Amino acid sequence: MKASIIKIGNSQGIRLPKPIIEQCGFNKEVELEVHNHEVVIRPIIRHPRHNWENAFKAMAANGDDKLLESPATKWDEEEWEWE
Repeated sequence: MKASIIKIGNSQGIRLPKPIIEQCGFNKEVELEVHNHEVVIRPIIRHPRHNWENAFKAMAANGDDKLLESPATKWDEEEWEWE
């Protein structure tokens, strides 16, 4: 498939047909690399827990990492049947 290079502001780019975008799983951002005079475009696939470490550190710094249930609650003993 051929594509034309078009002017986009002060840059240049190509338009990717919707089926290619869908087939490749592209979202709002992609990763670009150049290998041997070829451009490689990859989808950015984020791990489901991406950036959790930073979020937990921020919670700890703000004192938001406390248990929501007080230790005096016997919820697990009263509500669950342990075998």
